[in-house]
Amino acid sequence: MTRLLLLAGTAEARDLAKRLARDRRFDVIVSLAGATRDPLPYAVRTRIGGFGGAGGLKTFLVESEIDAVVDATHPFAARMPFATASAASALGLPRLRLLRSPWVRQDGDRWIEVADIAEAARRIPAGAVALLTTGSNTVAAFAEASEATLILRAIEPPRESLPNLTVYLKRPPFTLASELALLRELKITHVVTRNAGGAMARPKLDAAREAGLPVIIMHRPVPPEGPVATTVEGTLEWLASPRGRAGL
Repeated sequence: MTRLLLLAGTAEARDLAKRLARDRRFDVIVSLAGATRDPLPYAVRTRIGGFGGAGGLKTFLVESEIDAVVDATHPFAARMPFATASAASALGLPRLRLLRSPWVRQDGDRWIEVADIAEAARRIPAGAVALLTTGSNTVAAFAEASEATLILRAIEPPRESLPNLTVYLKRPPFTLASELALLRELKITHVVTRNAGGAMARPKLDAAREAGLPVIIMHRPVPPEGPVATTVEGTLEWLASPRGRAGL
């Protein structure tokens, strides 16, 4: 039996955990960072909280006798993918990054593609009413957009605040109809988001396109080197291969 550490927090991670829970070749431990106070449940053992960097993760991997690691954290996770790569490499453990494909521009999209959140903030014009879907931990980065009205939609309330910021708490998934209604209700002129990919958050882009609104969209950070699967099916194939050490 393979003891697998699944670093989670995405819809793909939840789907993978559900499918592995029925596979007797695997003993799965899910790890959540703890950023969401009331996370959706997983079908396997779950721990919540950080590891204390690559060193702490390495200790956990050894003490828990982990055989392989799947990193299915958010595409914009900044530190965890590199800590995982470092710890797994140091121990010689198989590691896979489950990284869903980014969204692709469609005809009619008015995308303003930017490198990072600092550039995204600079591209919000004065007088705009901007819907921010960049995460509750990103508020401080938009201090520069002081002449715009900012509306943050997030699952968790942010720790920081800005005088021109309103917070709208809502958990996905969303629909095209609900997104169009929200854009109209709030009189949104710009959508600011990260190119996270995935089906659950896609309707905001479809709604912006239908409404003719510009979308300021951030490129993903470059992930650490190593094997990548873009789907749950691809991850299961990797786990069933010698690289994933399934059934050992």
